[in-house]
Amino acid sequence: MLQVDTLNVSIGGSRILRDVTFEVPDHQVVCLMGRNGVGKTTTLRSIMGLRKVGSGTIRFDGEDITNRKPEFRVRSGIGYVPQGREIFPALTVLENLQISQTAVGKRSAERFERVFTLFPVLKEMLHRKGGVLSGGQQQQLAIGRALLTEPKLLILDEPTEGIQPSIIDQIGDAILALKGEVSVLLVEQYLDFAKELADRFVIMDRGSIVARGEIAELHEGVVKQYLTV
Repeated sequence: MLQVDTLNVSIGGSRILRDVTFEVPDHQVVCLMGRNGVGKTTTLRSIMGLRKVGSGTIRFDGEDITNRKPEFRVRSGIGYVPQGREIFPALTVLENLQISQTAVGKRSAERFERVFTLFPVLKEMLHRKGGVLSGGQQQQLAIGRALLTEPKLLILDEPTEGIQPSIIDQIGDAILALKGEVSVLLVEQYLDFAKELADRFVIMDRGSIVARGEIAELHEGVVKQYLTV
């Protein structure tokens, strides 16, 4: 599905990513982990074409997309929910959802119903402005908006950050329900959430991949060395 190979990225003359290599297999959840500032978000932004790559390759569905524009990547089947959600606060829930379908030229009532099944609160709030929703509701809206692009790969950057436990559970249930439909690349620091959802983990430190494996192999020694603050 997604292969990232020896990715190097510099920002303002500083090397941020150093030979980052990992993959996201079909219909699996891969959790990209690490302390703050190690390069996780830069990795995601590079995959989406929002950060220029110095060297290395990014392949999606067998195609080299390293130098492709972000809109090409979205139309190719990559959905992205950035940290901070970035919904349109002045638009209604319905308008926020419709924009994603317009952007990719796809309209599907069935897809809308799938989003409402995963996140029923969105159907109840269709005509409310995005800016008046709670943080958790905005996160559900952001994920729903990404799902309406009909992605093969869904990228989520810190989806549980600043969100109440009940909605964290709903987001977790949605990801589990989507497992048979899409692959997921998840950046997450909430360890229990990651262990519950992920098939595999990849850990970054100082811009490099330092550990990887099946989620069952994420033992206490690795957690203390690379994840504990």
